[in-house]
Amino acid sequence: MNFIQQALRAALFLVLAFFGLVMAFVFMASTLLAIGVLYIVARIKGRPFGVKAYWAERRRPPMPTRPGARAGQPVRERDVTDIEMREIP
Repeated sequence: MNFIQQALRAALFLVLAFFGLVMAFVFMASTLLAIGVLYIVARIKGRPFGVKAYWAERRRPPMPTRPGARAGQPVRERDVTDIEMREIP
């Protein structure tokens, strides 16, 4: 009886280990596919593909634009120094 329990436990362990291996393979394959897509998109857009280029782009502050302006035109920097407030009855 003890041998049968040990054999069932070993079989269950092997089945779970196999499913874990399959899940790890699927995760690795999907990660490889995602990196491949990112690489192809970067090559098409003419951008470098790598960690340094990614972090350099992410750390650069976004260029502010005003509503109705064309893309790429920066907003003129103006400091607000005073505001006026009125009460409306």
